[in-house]
Amino acid sequence: MLKNKMIVLGVTGGIAAYKVADLASKLTQAGANVTVVMTWEATELVKPLTFQALTGNPVVTEMFEPAPLSGITHVNLADEADIVAIVPATANIIAKIAGGIADDMLTCVVLATKAPVVVAPAMHNNMYVNPITQENIAKLKSRGFIVIPPVHGRLASGAVGKGRLPEITEIMGIIQQTLGRKGDLAGKSIVVTAGGTQEAIDPVRFIGNRSSGKMGYAVAEAARDRGADVTLITTPTSLNSIAGIETVKVQSAKEMKDAVGKAAAKADALIMAAAVADYMPKTTAAQKIKKGAGSLTLEVVKTSDIISEVKGKFLKIGFAAETENLIANARKKLVNKNLDLIVANDVTLKDSGFGADTNKVVIIDKNGKQEDLPLMSKREVADKILDKVGKMLKGKK
Repeated sequence: MLKNKMIVLGVTGGIAAYKVADLASKLTQAGANVTVVMTWEATELVKPLTFQALTGNPVVTEMFEPAPLSGITHVNLADEADIVAIVPATANIIAKIAGGIADDMLTCVVLATKAPVVVAPAMHNNMYVNPITQENIAKLKSRGFIVIPPVHGRLASGAVGKGRLPEITEIMGIIQQTLGRKGDLAGKSIVVTAGGTQEAIDPVRFIGNRSSGKMGYAVAEAARDRGADVTLITTPTSLNSIAGIETVKVQSAKEMKDAVGKAAAKADALIMAAAVADYMPKTTAAQKIKKGAGSLTLEVVKTSDIISEVKGKFLKIGFAAETENLIANARKKLVNKNLDLIVANDVTLKDSGFGADTNKVVIIDKNGKQEDLPLMSKREVADKILDKVGKMLKGKK
């Protein structure tokens, strides 16, 4: 998504400017061509050489740069940019942009560009909540600027309040989402499930499985980056939340079924990457079951088959995590559950099981056509799945 994208990264004179070095580095590592434009105040906090070393590109700090930067003008940057991101955005820069002031390189670029502009305010809480700042932010939003709100936390002054720069992963996510908003899934609603359900035995124990949720999260992120409106229904995982999507947290199979039923009402596709428990305890103990001298016997009953039971005109994409007879079992599920597509993987294979960052899958469509993919990252697998989903959705028009 970021490969070969031209990103103008505006850095202003907020104390959070030091954090932007990490953002510049991560964007560059992801394949983006990053040009940093710094206000004079920002150079007092972080040296331009830092950003030049991280991006491999010269840093622009003045309107009238000496050679070799003299060829870089605000018009060049504005025309070439795929996106402009201002991180951090001070109250001052927000006010200037809202007022149409162009008195330095960064404000000139913003005024001249037709690319989307992402703004990440970060400042003292009192400055952020000031009605003037809020009015200026409202102006930017009304003009199509994407504003990433600051978060609540400890500020540079020592105070605690809303004004802290969000995590860099959050900002990266919004940049990716913004770049992909005209992608092949733009205007489509995709519901994705992730993780392994937890069926309570008592208040501290549950029946679960080894699913990490990584595959579902990768699908949700990839769909977001291709322009889709994504709802992620997830069980508890150790994974970071994904910026720019609606996330619904559940635990049990029943909770997931209820959430899927609600979200699927507006869906174009349901991608059930979650490992839903096949069985749950018939009864749940109200208190912790104490360890006794003998054995413990649990009576279990079947859970709902969510993807089979949920109704709608949306595409249904299922997953088959198998330990034997991979293709035969996957094809059986494809037919029995009336799926449009199934993604099968042998979880006993090295680097392809639960918790791995890679996967080796076989994708089978409802016509029986089979595609065997090599071992690849789960994000790459997600895009392969969405390639097929995109084509199928186009065919439904």
